[in-house]
Amino acid sequence: MIASISYPPIPIFELGPLNLSLHGLFAGIGFVVGAWLMLREVRRRGFDSEKVLSVLTWALVASMLGARLFTVPAHMFDAGYGFSDAISISGDYSILGGYAGGIIGGVLRMRMLGLPVLALLDMAAPGLAIGAVVGRIGDLAIVEHLGSETSFFLGYTIKPGYDISPQHNVLERLCNVDGICGTYHHTALYDMIGAAVLLGVIYYLMRHWTTYHYGQMFSVWVIWYGVQRFLIDFTRLDAARNGTVADSVMGPFTGSQWGALGAAVLGLAMFLWCQKRTGIVTTERDIALGAGSLESGKVVPS
Repeated sequence: MIASISYPPIPIFELGPLNLSLHGLFAGIGFVVGAWLMLREVRRRGFDSEKVLSVLTWALVASMLGARLFTVPAHMFDAGYGFSDAISISGDYSILGGYAGGIIGGVLRMRMLGLPVLALLDMAAPGLAIGAVVGRIGDLAIVEHLGSETSFFLGYTIKPGYDISPQHNVLERLCNVDGICGTYHHTALYDMIGAAVLLGVIYYLMRHWTTYHYGQMFSVWVIWYGVQRFLIDFTRLDAARNGTVADSVMGPFTGSQWGALGAAVLGLAMFLWCQKRTGIVTTERDIALGAGSLESGKVVPS
Protein backbone atom coordinates (compact mmCIF):
# COMPACT_ATOMS: atom_id res chain seq x y z
CA MET A 1 0.00 0.00 0.00
CA ILE A 2 1.39 3.39 -1.01
CA ALA A 3 1.69 5.55 2.11
CA SER A 4 1.97 8.83 0.21
CA ILE A 5 3.70 10.53 -2.70
CA SER A 6 7.01 12.31 -2.24
CA TYR A 7 9.62 13.59 -4.69
CA PRO A 8 12.04 16.56 -4.81
CA PRO A 9 10.32 19.59 -6.40
CA ILE A 10 11.80 21.35 -9.42
CA PRO A 11 12.10 24.94 -8.18
CA ILE A 12 12.15 28.16 -10.18
CA PHE A 13 15.48 28.36 -11.99
CA GLU A 14 17.37 31.09 -13.80
CA LEU A 15 17.73 31.12 -17.59
CA GLY A 16 19.99 34.08 -18.29
CA PRO A 17 18.18 37.20 -17.03
CA LEU A 18 14.88 35.31 -16.73
CA ASN A 19 13.41 33.31 -13.87
CA LEU A 20 11.71 30.27 -15.37
CA SER A 21 9.06 28.21 -13.58
CA LEU A 22 7.59 25.00 -14.94
CA HIS A 23 4.21 26.26 -13.71
CA GLY A 24 4.07 28.93 -16.42
CA LEU A 25 5.82 26.76 -19.00
CA PHE A 26 3.30 23.94 -18.80
CA ALA A 27 0.38 26.36 -18.66
CA GLY A 28 1.59 27.63 -22.04
CA ILE A 29 2.09 24.11 -23.38
CA GLY A 30 -1.41 23.20 -22.18
CA PHE A 31 -2.86 26.10 -24.18
CA VAL A 32 -0.97 25.03 -27.31
CA VAL A 33 -2.09 21.39 -27.00
CA GLY A 34 -5.68 22.47 -26.38
CA ALA A 35 -5.59 24.84 -29.37
CA TRP A 36 -4.26 22.03 -31.57
CA LEU A 37 -7.11 19.73 -30.52
CA MET A 38 -9.67 22.44 -31.24
CA LEU A 39 -8.19 23.18 -34.66
CA ARG A 40 -8.24 19.49 -35.54
CA GLU A 41 -11.96 19.36 -34.78
CA VAL A 42 -12.56 22.64 -36.65
CA ARG A 43 -10.92 21.23 -39.78
CA ARG A 44 -12.72 17.90 -39.43
CA ARG A 45 -16.07 19.70 -39.47
CA GLY A 46 -15.04 22.04 -42.27
CA PHE A 47 -14.94 25.41 -40.52
CA ASP A 48 -12.46 28.21 -41.28
CA SER A 49 -9.29 27.34 -39.36
CA GLU A 50 -7.56 30.62 -40.29
CA LYS A 51 -10.24 32.66 -38.57
CA VAL A 52 -10.17 30.30 -35.59
CA LEU A 53 -6.42 30.91 -35.27
CA SER A 54 -7.24 34.60 -34.80
CA VAL A 55 -9.79 33.62 -32.15
CA LEU A 56 -7.16 31.56 -30.33
CA THR A 57 -4.71 34.47 -30.37
CA TRP A 58 -7.28 36.69 -28.68
CA ALA A 59 -8.08 33.92 -26.24
CA LEU A 60 -4.40 33.51 -25.31
CA VAL A 61 -3.96 37.19 -24.43
CA ALA A 62 -7.30 37.34 -22.62
CA SER A 63 -6.52 34.17 -20.64
CA MET A 64 -3.31 35.72 -19.26
CA LEU A 65 -5.21 38.85 -18.25
CA GLY A 66 -8.05 36.83 -16.76
CA ALA A 67 -5.72 34.56 -14.80
CA ARG A 68 -4.35 37.63 -13.03
CA LEU A 69 -7.36 39.95 -12.78
CA PHE A 70 -9.93 37.36 -11.70
CA THR A 71 -7.99 36.89 -8.45
CA VAL A 72 -8.51 40.55 -7.47
CA PRO A 73 -12.08 40.22 -6.03
CA ALA A 74 -10.88 37.58 -3.57
CA HIS A 75 -8.21 39.92 -2.16
CA MET A 76 -9.57 43.44 -2.63
CA PHE A 77 -10.76 43.64 0.99
CA ASP A 78 -7.53 42.26 2.47
CA ALA A 79 -5.69 44.63 4.79
CA GLY A 80 -3.17 46.70 2.84
CA TYR A 81 -4.33 45.45 -0.58
CA GLY A 82 -4.29 48.35 -3.03
CA PHE A 83 -4.36 49.26 -6.71
CA SER A 84 -0.68 48.45 -7.20
CA ASP A 85 -1.29 44.93 -5.89
CA ALA A 86 -4.26 44.48 -8.24
CA ILE A 87 -2.27 45.35 -11.38
CA SER A 88 1.04 43.77 -10.38
CA ILE A 89 2.15 40.87 -12.62
CA SER A 90 3.80 39.24 -9.60
CA GLY A 91 0.50 38.57 -7.83
CA ASP A 92 -1.69 35.46 -7.72
CA TYR A 93 -2.88 33.71 -10.86
CA SER A 94 -6.00 31.58 -11.23
CA ILE A 95 -6.64 28.76 -13.70
CA LEU A 96 -10.37 29.48 -13.42
CA GLY A 97 -9.67 33.12 -14.19
CA GLY A 98 -7.52 32.09 -17.13
CA TYR A 99 -10.33 29.96 -18.51
CA ALA A 100 -12.88 32.75 -18.00
CA GLY A 101 -10.68 35.38 -19.62
CA GLY A 102 -9.79 33.16 -22.56
CA ILE A 103 -13.42 32.22 -23.21
CA ILE A 104 -14.59 35.84 -23.02
CA GLY A 105 -11.81 37.03 -25.32
CA GLY A 106 -12.39 34.19 -27.76
CA VAL A 107 -16.16 34.77 -27.90
CA LEU A 108 -15.65 38.48 -28.57
CA ARG A 109 -13.37 37.66 -31.50
CA MET A 110 -15.81 35.03 -32.84
CA ARG A 111 -18.56 37.61 -32.90
CA MET A 112 -16.32 40.15 -34.62
CA LEU A 113 -15.52 37.60 -37.34
CA GLY A 114 -19.11 36.37 -37.68
CA LEU A 115 -18.27 32.83 -36.57
CA PRO A 116 -20.81 30.44 -34.96
CA VAL A 117 -20.07 30.87 -31.26
CA LEU A 118 -21.82 27.83 -29.80
CA ALA A 119 -20.46 25.44 -32.45
CA LEU A 120 -16.90 26.62 -31.84
CA LEU A 121 -17.28 26.48 -28.06
CA ASP A 122 -18.33 22.84 -28.44
CA MET A 123 -15.24 22.17 -30.55
CA ALA A 124 -13.10 23.83 -27.87
CA ALA A 125 -14.36 21.52 -25.09
CA PRO A 126 -11.70 18.76 -25.53
CA GLY A 127 -8.95 21.38 -25.67
CA LEU A 128 -10.20 23.06 -22.51
CA ALA A 129 -10.11 19.71 -20.71
CA ILE A 130 -6.63 18.70 -21.87
CA GLY A 131 -5.33 22.18 -21.03
CA ALA A 132 -5.85 21.41 -17.33
CA VAL A 133 -4.23 17.98 -17.68
CA VAL A 134 -1.06 19.37 -19.26
CA GLY A 135 -1.00 22.58 -17.24
CA ARG A 136 -1.11 20.71 -13.94
CA ILE A 137 2.18 18.98 -14.80
CA GLY A 138 3.91 22.23 -13.94
CA ASP A 139 2.07 22.47 -10.62
CA LEU A 140 3.15 18.93 -9.76
CA ALA A 141 6.75 19.71 -10.71
CA ILE A 142 7.07 22.71 -8.39
CA VAL A 143 4.64 21.24 -5.78
CA GLU A 144 2.02 23.96 -5.76
CA HIS A 145 -1.57 24.05 -4.45
CA LEU A 146 -1.13 21.71 -1.52
CA GLY A 147 -4.13 21.47 0.78
CA SER A 148 -4.79 20.42 4.36
CA GLU A 149 -2.90 17.68 6.17
CA THR A 150 -4.07 14.18 5.26
CA SER A 151 -3.36 10.45 5.43
CA PHE A 152 -4.74 9.90 1.91
CA PHE A 153 -2.40 7.76 -0.19
CA LEU A 154 -2.31 10.38 -2.98
CA GLY A 155 -1.20 13.07 -0.53
CA TYR A 156 2.23 14.69 -0.86
CA THR A 157 4.82 14.34 1.93
CA ILE A 158 7.27 17.19 2.43
CA LYS A 159 10.78 16.16 3.44
CA PRO A 160 13.65 18.25 4.87
CA GLY A 161 15.44 20.27 2.20
CA TYR A 162 12.56 20.25 -0.29
CA ASP A 163 12.19 23.64 -2.01
CA ILE A 164 8.47 23.65 -2.74
CA SER A 165 6.39 26.45 -4.27
CA PRO A 166 6.78 29.87 -2.57
CA GLN A 167 3.08 29.83 -1.63
CA HIS A 168 3.96 27.04 0.82
CA ASN A 169 6.87 28.71 2.59
CA VAL A 170 5.06 28.16 5.90
CA LEU A 171 5.01 24.39 5.36
CA GLU A 172 8.61 24.42 4.18
CA ARG A 173 9.70 26.27 7.31
CA LEU A 174 7.79 23.87 9.56
CA CYS A 175 9.70 20.99 8.00
CA ASN A 176 13.16 22.51 7.74
CA VAL A 177 13.22 24.45 11.01
CA ASP A 178 10.71 22.80 13.32
CA GLY A 179 11.05 19.26 11.99
CA ILE A 180 7.29 18.94 11.32
CA CYS A 181 7.15 17.33 7.87
CA GLY A 182 3.55 16.39 7.14
CA THR A 183 1.56 14.90 4.27
CA TYR A 184 -0.86 17.24 2.52
CA HIS A 185 -3.61 16.92 -0.06
CA HIS A 186 -2.06 17.09 -3.55
CA THR A 187 -4.91 19.08 -5.09
CA ALA A 188 -3.17 19.72 -8.42
CA LEU A 189 -2.90 15.95 -8.88
CA TYR A 190 -6.57 15.50 -8.05
CA ASP A 191 -7.48 18.19 -10.59
CA MET A 192 -5.30 16.56 -13.25
CA ILE A 193 -6.95 13.18 -12.74
CA GLY A 194 -10.43 14.70 -12.86
CA ALA A 195 -9.62 16.66 -16.02
CA ALA A 196 -8.24 13.53 -17.70
CA VAL A 197 -11.48 11.65 -16.94
CA LEU A 198 -13.47 14.64 -18.24
CA LEU A 199 -11.45 14.61 -21.47
CA GLY A 200 -12.36 10.95 -22.00
CA VAL A 201 -16.03 11.63 -21.25
CA ILE A 202 -16.17 14.53 -23.73
CA TYR A 203 -14.58 12.46 -26.49
CA TYR A 204 -16.99 9.62 -25.80
CA LEU A 205 -19.97 11.97 -25.94
CA MET A 206 -18.77 13.65 -29.13
CA ARG A 207 -18.60 10.27 -30.87
CA HIS A 208 -21.68 8.58 -29.41
CA TRP A 209 -24.16 11.27 -28.30
CA THR A 210 -26.00 11.89 -31.58
CA THR A 211 -28.70 14.22 -30.25
CA TYR A 212 -26.78 16.91 -28.40
CA HIS A 213 -27.61 20.52 -29.20
CA TYR A 214 -25.17 23.27 -30.13
CA GLY A 215 -23.56 24.59 -26.94
CA GLN A 216 -24.25 21.52 -24.81
CA MET A 217 -20.83 19.89 -25.17
CA PHE A 218 -19.22 23.09 -23.90
CA SER A 219 -21.83 23.20 -21.14
CA VAL A 220 -20.84 19.70 -20.05
CA TRP A 221 -17.24 20.85 -19.68
CA VAL A 222 -18.29 23.93 -17.65
CA ILE A 223 -20.57 21.94 -15.32
CA TRP A 224 -18.10 19.09 -14.73
CA TYR A 225 -15.03 21.26 -14.22
CA GLY A 226 -16.90 23.71 -12.01
CA VAL A 227 -18.24 20.93 -9.76
CA GLN A 228 -14.83 19.24 -9.79
CA ARG A 229 -13.00 22.34 -8.61
CA PHE A 230 -15.68 23.12 -6.03
CA LEU A 231 -15.33 19.68 -4.45
CA ILE A 232 -11.53 19.45 -4.68
CA ASP A 233 -11.05 22.79 -2.96
CA PHE A 234 -12.68 21.45 0.20
CA THR A 235 -9.29 19.79 0.73
CA ARG A 236 -7.78 23.29 0.94
CA LEU A 237 -10.47 25.02 2.98
CA ASP A 238 -9.10 24.35 6.48
CA ALA A 239 -5.57 25.20 5.37
CA ALA A 240 -6.81 28.47 3.88
CA ARG A 241 -8.63 29.34 7.11
CA ASN A 242 -5.59 28.79 9.30
CA GLY A 243 -3.23 30.57 6.91
CA THR A 244 -1.17 27.52 5.98
CA VAL A 245 -1.91 28.28 2.32
CA ALA A 246 -2.50 31.72 0.86
CA ASP A 247 -6.03 31.13 -0.48
CA SER A 248 -8.71 33.66 0.37
CA VAL A 249 -11.76 32.54 2.35
CA MET A 250 -15.11 34.20 1.67
CA GLY A 251 -17.73 32.97 4.10
CA PRO A 252 -18.09 29.16 4.01
CA PHE A 253 -15.91 28.65 0.92
CA THR A 254 -12.63 29.73 -0.67
CA GLY A 255 -12.65 32.30 -3.46
CA SER A 256 -11.93 29.52 -5.96
CA GLN A 257 -14.91 27.53 -4.71
CA TRP A 258 -17.26 30.46 -5.19
CA GLY A 259 -15.96 30.93 -8.72
CA ALA A 260 -16.25 27.21 -9.51
CA LEU A 261 -19.77 27.00 -8.08
CA GLY A 262 -20.85 30.02 -10.10
CA ALA A 263 -19.40 28.47 -13.25
CA ALA A 264 -21.23 25.18 -12.66
CA VAL A 265 -24.56 26.99 -12.18
CA LEU A 266 -24.04 29.04 -15.35
CA GLY A 267 -23.06 25.87 -17.21
CA LEU A 268 -26.26 24.12 -16.13
CA ALA A 269 -28.37 27.12 -17.16
CA MET A 270 -26.62 27.17 -20.54
CA PHE A 271 -27.19 23.42 -21.01
CA LEU A 272 -30.93 23.78 -20.40
CA TRP A 273 -31.17 26.91 -22.57
CA CYS A 274 -29.41 25.16 -25.47
CA GLN A 275 -31.75 22.19 -25.13
CA LYS A 276 -34.69 24.51 -25.86
CA ARG A 277 -33.18 27.15 -28.13
CA THR A 278 -30.55 25.53 -30.37
CA GLY A 279 -30.70 22.72 -32.88
CA ILE A 280 -29.16 19.26 -32.76
CA VAL A 281 -25.63 19.17 -34.19
CA THR A 282 -25.73 17.84 -37.75
CA THR A 283 -23.59 18.11 -40.89
CA GLU A 284 -26.34 20.07 -42.62
CA ARG A 285 -26.59 22.60 -39.78
CA ASP A 286 -22.80 22.94 -39.71
CA ILE A 287 -22.92 23.82 -43.42
CA ALA A 288 -25.64 26.39 -42.75
CA LEU A 289 -23.31 27.93 -40.17
CA GLY A 290 -20.50 28.24 -42.72
CA ALA A 291 -18.71 24.89 -42.51
CA GLY A 292 -18.39 24.35 -46.26
CA SER A 293 -20.53 22.42 -48.71
CA LEU A 294 -22.08 18.97 -48.81
CA GLU A 295 -20.60 16.50 -51.25
CA SER A 296 -21.37 12.78 -51.16
CA GLY A 297 -22.46 13.03 -47.53
CA LYS A 298 -19.19 14.64 -46.33
CA VAL A 299 -18.25 18.17 -45.41
CA VAL A 300 -15.60 19.52 -47.77
CA PRO A 301 -14.06 23.00 -48.00
CA SER A 302 -16.22 25.33 -50.06
